[in-house]
Amino acid sequence: MTVPGVILAGGRATRMGGGDKGLRSVAGRRLLDRVIDRLSPQCAPLAINANGDPSRFAEFGLPVLADSLPDHPGPLAGVLAGLDWSAAIGADAIVTVAADTPFFPEDLVAQLRAAAGPSGLALAASRDGTGKLWQHPTFGLWPVALRNDLRSALEGGLRKIVLWTERHAAGSAEFASDPFDPFFNINTPEDIEIAERLIG
Repeated sequence: MTVPGVILAGGRATRMGGGDKGLRSVAGRRLLDRVIDRLSPQCAPLAINANGDPSRFAEFGLPVLADSLPDHPGPLAGVLAGLDWSAAIGADAIVTVAADTPFFPEDLVAQLRAAAGPSGLALAASRDGTGKLWQHPTFGLWPVALRNDLRSALEGGLRKIVLWTERHAAGSAEFASDPFDPFFNINTPEDIEIAERLIG
């Protein structure tokens, strides 16, 4: 059974000077190309969550899902847009990944499924060399059954992902950070240089 995948690309990229981070090139390939290549063996079908003119993503040939709530309330609004899309195509869950994270695990979906809590919800996390656990809440398995609860929470002003996921006893899929954190994400031009060294 495959699960639909949603690439969260709705951020404003302020530390990159604005624009779409997913369209930035890293070592000769756009971030979105790298993310799609990594996600497509694990999920089907795929969609992109982004706001504004969807035609800028036309060449990827994927549905572009805009937030259904106004004022860009954050990643959870992208999750909700993905859940609404998933419900419309008859699926019962989605997996989300971030558009600026090109090295996420190739077994992400399998590990999220194995870690799912009683509600079917799971988030990714990685443990660094000191033993500290870092949550990566834009990488998750989200059941469609919770979409109306999520919509109500967002309409009530909730913005922090983990406050909502803790309420629903989300499971945690842990990944090692060896030789580096697979959830390393690109926020600045300096991060592009780091990613190119990792690719090289």
